[in-house]
Amino acid sequence: MVKFSFLQPGKPAVFKDRFVTKVNEQLIPYSEGETGEIGLIGLPYSKTSISLSQASDAPKTIRASLSSFSTFSGERDRDYEDVKILDFGDVQTHPTEMEESIDRLHISVREMLEKDACQRYIMLGGDHGVSYPSIRAFKEHYGEIGVIQWDAHHDVRNLDDGGRTNGTPFRSLIDGGHLKGENLAQIGIRDYANAKEYHSYTIEKGISVYTMEDVEQKGILPIIERELERLSKLVDVIYLSVDMDVVDQAFAPGCPAIGPGGITSRELLASISTAASHEKVKGMDIVEIDPSKDFRDMTSRLAAAAMLRFMYN
Repeated sequence: MVKFSFLQPGKPAVFKDRFVTKVNEQLIPYSEGETGEIGLIGLPYSKTSISLSQASDAPKTIRASLSSFSTFSGERDRDYEDVKILDFGDVQTHPTEMEESIDRLHISVREMLEKDACQRYIMLGGDHGVSYPSIRAFKEHYGEIGVIQWDAHHDVRNLDDGGRTNGTPFRSLIDGGHLKGENLAQIGIRDYANAKEYHSYTIEKGISVYTMEDVEQKGILPIIERELERLSKLVDVIYLSVDMDVVDQAFAPGCPAIGPGGITSRELLASISTAASHEKVKGMDIVEIDPSKDFRDMTSRLAAAAMLRFMYN
């Protein structure tokens, strides 16, 4: 006679330690009137990628990677199990129309912000093209916006050779009047990864550019602190845009545009912690992870760790 059943219909067979709270357990589907500390939305779009990319699959992979982390920080001797993460789900993009999809992303981020349900927000891409509609929504909601961009590339390509792509978000924002050049700081720009024309564009528009040589010589944390102080005097809100290809390929193999000579995973996490500690930082996007190119979800797990550094601050 069977006294106990170990069948769990509809539930995964996952070990549960009664003393451990995993970060994924904090995700709460948003419902009208609900409030929390962090708002989360997926922007699963990668059809604007210059190279073949399945970055549209990244939001679900990054969410799943949150189960690898607990809410307790031993370094701070603090448990963040009471932090509520409201999940607004993933935006349904159009199957074929690019501009329609960009509009949907813009409308959805704006709608999330208008709920006024959270203190800070995380947008999970998708390729870097999703930053264009997302940052526009933040600008419209909060006012003058400043951006700190972690990236190997300037992402200010011309729009004549293919329209809006994952290489054009900051050109689109600046030329469209949504972002002033002097309110953009680019960190981790890699050598032999950009064209002279786009280097000249950053100078013309007054963009603050920090190359990997700058990171090596000055250190990434002093650079972040300097830009936070500078931008906070110019803008109402600061937005962090994290292109994961800023990280060296040894630590982030799941990026479509991997390359050597990038920052380490520790530099990424430490710099996000420093940036997120500023009161004017309200949003962060994480982009350019292709789970199909990843190894044991290394890149998605690093993105999840970056989320923790942003949320638990």
